[in-house]
Amino acid sequence: MTDNNQPSPQKPQQTSPQSGDPVDKSDQAKTKQTERKADSTSHANSPKTVNPPTTTSVSSPVSGGSKLASIAIVLTVLFSGGLTLHMQQQRADHQAQIGALRAELNQARSTINTQLGEAKEQAITATRDIATQAELLLNQQKQSVDSLHLALAEIQGRRPNDWLLAEADYLVKLAGRKLYLERDIETATQLVQEADLRVAELNDPSLTSLRRALRHDIAQLQAMPLIDRDGLVLRLMSLQQRIDQLPLANALLPEETQPSQPTVSEDIADWKTNLRTSLQAFADNFITFRVRDGQAIPLLSPQQHLYLRENLKAKLDTAIQAIYSEQQEIYTLSLNMALEWSNDYFNRYDQQVKAFTHSLEQLAEQHIQLDTPQLTAQQPLADVIRERLRRSVAPIMTEGQQ
Repeated sequence: MTDNNQPSPQKPQQTSPQSGDPVDKSDQAKTKQTERKADSTSHANSPKTVNPPTTTSVSSPVSGGSKLASIAIVLTVLFSGGLTLHMQQQRADHQAQIGALRAELNQARSTINTQLGEAKEQAITATRDIATQAELLLNQQKQSVDSLHLALAEIQGRRPNDWLLAEADYLVKLAGRKLYLERDIETATQLVQEADLRVAELNDPSLTSLRRALRHDIAQLQAMPLIDRDGLVLRLMSLQQRIDQLPLANALLPEETQPSQPTVSEDIADWKTNLRTSLQAFADNFITFRVRDGQAIPLLSPQQHLYLRENLKAKLDTAIQAIYSEQQEIYTLSLNMALEWSNDYFNRYDQQVKAFTHSLEQLAEQHIQLDTPQLTAQQPLADVIRERLRRSVAPIMTEGQQ
């Protein structure tokens, strides 16, 4: 084992022919220093074993430098590999972070687009609502302005006798309601006549066609038959009250056969024959046997009597309802059925039954269905009023536009 503090063995010095030269002395000094450094380096890196003393040569510094270079290269490779691995790991982490950030960005972008779409739809809906409300308000204002123009035109362009024309229009409309809803022909006729009088008071030749239509309606109404519905209903109700007092028919027996009766002569000489004949007739009539052909019709039971009277009242009720609904067929069938039951089950020889059946026959012949005509004066009258109002409004509308 060598000690670093001990001086290394001296290399034999080669003497040159010119030993006294100062250049040779400096070279020798440099060589000695180099050898000392190489020995100290080799002793520090080599294991501490006892080696035989070796003779140093000029190539020992080159061997130590190559080892250091190898070690440096290995360390450099290891460092480069570790650095590369570390950089790859960081790159993978960065790629993962970038992917997560991209996903968050896409999600945020999708959320923003959805919110923008909803906001856009809400804005469009709100805009439409506002536009609709504005349009409604504009239409209302326009209608108000038009109403004011019409009212102003009516005031400024009204003729002194135009109220008569308006009253005639009201009377004709009222006549239509009376005719179509209440079936009151008489009142409708009077109303149309009053409307004709109002138009006649205007004394306007341009209304001749209107008066012609009014006169036509009056003629149609006067030609219609008057149906006293209230009177018919009252008569039927009176018959209903008399049903309980009608006597029922007894059992109907067939006609008996009459035997031949012997006659008594008026001659006194035939007194014996007459006496014998009288005694024989007395004996025959003392006990009488009558022979009838056919079967007897039995009487109705008390329960059937009740059903008969109630059913008869129900038929009259049906006829009353048919009067107001103008159902001619139902009205006639109901009264004919009541008349048939009266003839079959009540005493047809009784005066009350005779009066009852006679009233039913008269009522069954009544005509209750009314064919209402169309009032032709309504449309011409409305056209006249509209035309006069238009002529009055036109100048005012022109002034308003100017």
